Amino acid sequence: MTDPQPAKSAARTVKVPEDRDGQRLDNFLLGQLKGAPRSLVYKLVRSGQVRVNGGRAKAERKLVAGEEVRIPPLRLEGEAERGTPAPGLLQRIEAAIVFEDARLLALDKPSGVASHGGSGISFGAIETLRALRPGQTLELVHRLDRDTSGVLIVAKKRSALTEMQALMREGSREGGAGRGIRKRYLTLLTGRMPDGTLSVDAPLHVGLRQGGERHVQVDPDGKPSTSHFKVLERRGGQSYCEVRIDTGRTHQIRVHAQHLGHPVAGDDKYGDPEANKRLRDKAGLRRLFLHAASLEFALDDGRTPYTISAPLAPELREVLDRLA
Repeated sequence: MTDPQPAKSAARTVKVPEDRDGQRLDNFLLGQLKGAPRSLVYKLVRSGQVRVNGGRAKAERKLVAGEEVRIPPLRLEGEAERGTPAPGLLQRIEAAIVFEDARLLALDKPSGVASHGGSGISFGAIETLRALRPGQTLELVHRLDRDTSGVLIVAKKRSALTEMQALMREGSREGGAGRGIRKRYLTLLTGRMPDGTLSVDAPLHVGLRQGGERHVQVDPDGKPSTSHFKVLERRGGQSYCEVRIDTGRTHQIRVHAQHLGHPVAGDDKYGDPEANKRLRDKAGLRRLFLHAASLEFALDDGRTPYTISAPLAPELREVLDRLA
């Protein structure tokens, strides 16, 4: 028995618009190939099927407005073939909206819901939002790991998306602390962290394992990455912390916590399996204890400030209560 094949698109050439100037090639392609897994995008770039101005290019290349990008033919599952999100997911995402104005919408994304579809997931938060708001322009400003809960911002206008992405780039440059978007997370780290604020300045490199799974590690040749961990209180021999990050790298907090020797509780990828089992048995922790608590930024060249927050997820609050 063979699976029905989705329609195959034709090769096309896309001119990079002004509002995509400076965007990485891989992120540009993800926007053009809605629903394509990131691993497939990297494979297309590595194999030379994607061309910029007729030549091969690397995934991290920064595009310039006016350049021409050849996008190869690709079989992608269409909206009709994917169907629609399950009613339960639609209800969860609608209930998760914590802020909205004319330009932006913010979700308190539940743990276990991907930011976007791909890699075997038909519907992430953004696809579900689009199903709830047919005809609206909705674009992810940033992403959260599937298992991380908390504030996820969506742009409702292209101008807002462009301005937010510029703020994110500003904050991700070396020395970008205090500029761009200020991100605050809450996490439970295993073991006893020292008092005060502990800053981690350790470059991170994203590698791909077989099957396209991303794995991040501290590497001198990686991208500059800075996180600041502050102990709020200790519960049951563990450290409940606030984390502020100057950069927004993939899995940054999780890898920096591992680098400190105090991995995030419930982290199946970078964590301590024995500590995770103890916390599951003692406190009922069955997910990654990492929550994006708030984002602060200002639009209109600093004239319009925003602070968008989401309370600690109830299941994480229950874990803290059991550890008291």
